[in-house]
Amino acid sequence: MIEGLLVIDKPGGMTSHDVVNHIRRVTGVRRVGHAGTLDPLATGVLLVCVGRATRLVEYLVGQPKTYVTTIRLGQTTNTYDADGEVVEERPALHITPDLISQSLTSFRGTIQQMPPLYSAIKKDGQPLYKLARRGQTTDVPLREVTIYELSLLTVNLPEITLQITCSSGTYVRSIAHDLGEALGCGGHVAMLRRTAIGSFTSKEAVPLITLNSENVIHKLLPMETAVAHLPYLNLNAEETKNIQHGRPVARQSHHPEATLVQAFGEDGRFIGVIAARHNSWQPHKIFHPMGE
Repeated sequence: MIEGLLVIDKPGGMTSHDVVNHIRRVTGVRRVGHAGTLDPLATGVLLVCVGRATRLVEYLVGQPKTYVTTIRLGQTTNTYDADGEVVEERPALHITPDLISQSLTSFRGTIQQMPPLYSAIKKDGQPLYKLARRGQTTDVPLREVTIYELSLLTVNLPEITLQITCSSGTYVRSIAHDLGEALGCGGHVAMLRRTAIGSFTSKEAVPLITLNSENVIHKLLPMETAVAHLPYLNLNAEETKNIQHGRPVARQSHHPEATLVQAFGEDGRFIGVIAARHNSWQPHKIFHPMGE
């Protein structure tokens, strides 16, 4: 059975769901899911889980992400990116690098961000972008996000390029829009590339166009790679048997104090993710050997 993790370099012009459909075709596996949506305009790292590895998607989506983005100052669009309709134009050639650097200060750290109206966030069960397309206005709740790094790479007015490392759920499009408003000229994303999700980078990513039914098996990473950022815990034979049968095992003094760990048996086989509860480890996401 084909299963595991694919680090894909998504091309522009495709949705993340388009990528999932492509991988379904080349693997012949229906059970495929991605971690961390990329807009059609965006390129770069998209993590895709195949087969049983889809059960581990939740541990990938929460990791920090790094982007390189080019922002076009002087133009505001309804989607906050170049795929949208220009709704306002203002002069921007007078903006200086010092002014940009000063304005970026307020975007670092933990901030309250207003997501774009054209987004997949749901309001009363409806994606916001569907409401926006129908011309309906709605209050979009602020969300707390963290910007770990925000660097000004180049200034070539009316365009500037930034590098951003941020928490999951951050909208780079909102940063572009809000920065444009702070500068008094407006702005939108002209180019967006995700270069990393956690420890997965574009350097190891497989260009989607090169992926086919013959080489996909060689590009798959073991599914435990999806939880490699969790502490490692080795179980003995008795502990492994208990966990696999849904029974808790005691937390010994040498066990890590984390709330979630990746567990392995004595033979080095991945058992799954187990969770701490009081003085024991409880089964959380357990994977039995194929055929059992």
